[in-house]
Amino acid sequence: MQSELPIGDRILEVVRTNPDCSLDEVVQQLPDLLCDLLWSDVFTAVDRLNRLGRLRLIQDISLRATSIHLP
Repeated sequence: MQSELPIGDRILEVVRTNPDCSLDEVVQQLPDLLCDLLWSDVFTAVDRLNRLGRLRLIQDISLRATSIHLP
């Protein structure tokens, strides 16, 4: 993964290689990004990708967890 890719592309790459991952797992896969961005910036990008239909957020109420999937 190249650090010069936009945050959205990097997030999609993480989700492609780690299906059913959590937001925390995405953040852990982007440690160099967090030097320049906040956790909330990653969350905002994930939310935007979800709204655009590029990925899906699935909430498991029993586990109190949200996983991220490709559509």
